[in-house]
Amino acid sequence: MSEPTHDHDPDRAFFGRRKGKALRDGQSLMIDSVLPRLQLPEGEIADMAGLFPQAVDAVRLEIGFGGGEHLLHRMRESPQIGFIGVEPFINGMAKFLAVIEREGLTNIRIWDGDAALLLPRLPAGSLDAIDLLYPDPWPKRRQRKRRFVSDRTLSLFARALRDGGRFRFASDIDDYVGWTLARLARSPDFDWIDERADDWRQPYPGWIRTRYEAKAIAAGRVPSYLTAVRRAS
Repeated sequence: MSEPTHDHDPDRAFFGRRKGKALRDGQSLMIDSVLPRLQLPEGEIADMAGLFPQAVDAVRLEIGFGGGEHLLHRMRESPQIGFIGVEPFINGMAKFLAVIEREGLTNIRIWDGDAALLLPRLPAGSLDAIDLLYPDPWPKRRQRKRRFVSDRTLSLFARALRDGGRFRFASDIDDYVGWTLARLARSPDFDWIDERADDWRQPYPGWIRTRYEAKAIAAGRVPSYLTAVRRAS
């Protein structure tokens, strides 16, 4: 069974599990046979549209797709969009790949390493949108440096997004929401476009509730759905 081979970012190392329970034979087959076919190439990527077997109108990125519930929904509803999914956790990846194979979905490419290493390899202005949905909050103060959202990663987002491209961030952890808003507010590259509380308390259009979100709500936590857009450069 293959392992992710991407080096970690020395300035923002990847923190999180790579493996959970042992994979079943069918899941191992997905990792060994389907993942290599869908993995992004190493090195700089010059032609984003050329990554997909069919013509695409735009390319979007989802970071940390877990089991793929949200990403699969977006892929099905927008077959004309090419998607790049990032997920280092091999068990979630195996489940996602099984659905891809079963349904014959082709508007997807995969990165199974740290998204902070992928972003500099994408052409500037090549992404239409980035979704970061329910990332690990690392709630303890000493752990906060592990959070994916930082001034540096926002600058990487800004480089990869086209002018007017959107960044969405959803979380049920108020402290992480505030953390992200503080960094968006001081970013020279983004405008937070939510104006009223309902704007960030209401799910995004076409939203599907994932299993994680359902558990969070059942536990009494209130999700926030932030949207920012890339300023014209």
